[in-house]
Amino acid sequence: MDRETFLGGSVAGVIIRLVLLSVVVGVILSALGITPDNIFERINVLLQRIYDLGFGALDSLLGYFILGAIVVVPIWFISRLLKTAGKSDGTPRDGGQA
Repeated sequence: MDRETFLGGSVAGVIIRLVLLSVVVGVILSALGITPDNIFERINVLLQRIYDLGFGALDSLLGYFILGAIVVVPIWFISRLLKTAGKSDGTPRDGGQA
């Protein structure tokens, strides 16, 4: 692939089009009150919110885990104790069927 195919025309023509388009978009953004500092500040706020959202989700997940573990772990422990006690007395727990 050559340079003109990649750029979509001659190098000089592409540079001129990009400069003109950048000036037009800059005028429009300036009329809307958008500045480069404003854009970078908004990107920073967006990234901070995404970061907070991710850790907020992890915090909720940890809360759900602890709540479920309060119920699940004791039930699991009791079932393991009953299963172990059943094996130690020599009687099969499945009703004696082989």
